[in-house]
Amino acid sequence: MAKEKDNKDTSKGHHYDASDISVLEGLEPVRRRPGMYIGTTGPEGLHHLVWEIFDNSRDEAMGGFCDDIEVVLLPNNRIRVADNGRGIPVDTHKKTKVSALETVMTTLHAGGKFGGEGYKVSGGLHGVGASVVNALSIYCKAEIHRDGGKYVQEYSQGKKKSKFKKVDKSKLHGSIITF
Repeated sequence: MAKEKDNKDTSKGHHYDASDISVLEGLEPVRRRPGMYIGTTGPEGLHHLVWEIFDNSRDEAMGGFCDDIEVVLLPNNRIRVADNGRGIPVDTHKKTKVSALETVMTTLHAGGKFGGEGYKVSGGLHGVGASVVNALSIYCKAEIHRDGGKYVQEYSQGKKKSKFKKVDKSKLHGSIITF
């Protein structure tokens, strides 16, 4: 609660005005204050990151698009979550002008659960999404199988390391996220 000031300025030497207000953009707030997004930087925070990616696969299963989800602990402190769902969309997003995959992986609050027809049922609405997992990962790779192709993009701390590209043909469908 603000107190009424008397004529004495007790804040001498403690300058505080608009120039002291930070405006962080993109995924920078996540990297600066990860606890705000995942609760803690300890083991529970890592669990939260795994759960975020798993939630996306679980939502595919809840929607009837997926019947196989795999979570694997890999060497070099990496984790892979794979499903046989529809695969994250790879076409160009109207607003961001990059692939929907890149949008989901690099833009806070971007995803298929905020409206539209992507998900009628979702169990993952409590979380912060793949972009936060990406922002907090030194290494992150998305491999998407859909529409007859295999698409790949790699990231580091939320920034793309490689261009989104179709690398091969594929008869598979689903998403594989390694971080």
